[in-house]
Amino acid sequence: MTKLLEVYSLVVQYGPAVAVDGVSLDLDEGERVALIGPNGAGKSSLLNALCGIVKPAAGAVWIGGREVTGHSPGEMVRLGISQVPEGRQVFPTLPVESNLLLGAYGRDFRFEPILATLRYLRRRGEIRERLERVYGLLPKLHELKDRPAGQTSGGEQQMVAIGRALMAEPRLLAIDELSLGLAPIVVQGLSEFLLKLNEEEGVALLLVEQNALLAFELCERAYVLEAGRSVLSGPSEQLRENALVQAAYLGGGLEVET
Repeated sequence: MTKLLEVYSLVVQYGPAVAVDGVSLDLDEGERVALIGPNGAGKSSLLNALCGIVKPAAGAVWIGGREVTGHSPGEMVRLGISQVPEGRQVFPTLPVESNLLLGAYGRDFRFEPILATLRYLRRRGEIRERLERVYGLLPKLHELKDRPAGQTSGGEQQMVAIGRALMAEPRLLAIDELSLGLAPIVVQGLSEFLLKLNEEEGVALLLVEQNALLAFELCERAYVLEAGRSVLSGPSEQLRENALVQAAYLGGGLEVET
């Protein structure tokens, strides 16, 4: 069976600095996979390369059996990969509903602005149906739809960012630091929603997360990154018991011989 996502020996560089150094991973349709590791491990850089935000220096990315290495963010969205960026990155002065609608507009970015807008307008009925579906999944957003996104709480902004990504009808939701800056009770609610989304809608999850316990609870498999390299991978239950992983999250740091 064809994998939803396949990554082969991916390298990401910023000038001479190597952020991702030959990482390979894969993810099936409907699967939940985590990328964990300390700050600066290359997790966000890897996610940004998969979503087309940065171009890899080497390696390959395949989606659904098709090579898409170096494709633009808009092309990745149309192929079914939507990102929830680190820090939410909502448009603070725009109402919540306008933030959500921008997620649908992104599907037409391959066109010139005028053509994209015309296509968007022709799809208004379809987009409204999708918006109502997102409101059904995240009813709090309907309550907040007219409020500027910048005047909502951190947890509500994370809901806006997730809802915006869902407006593009993704096959894979790539989430960068779900728990960052949020209270545990808020994170628990978001985690329960993502599990429901995965189980009922079939949306696959790729979660970048420093909180290893959260990642292991939410995802079936995980990859551990350190200094831009994948040093461990496997089922979450096994990694949870791994002495190296336990030491790293008690303040030690992974020491893997190469």
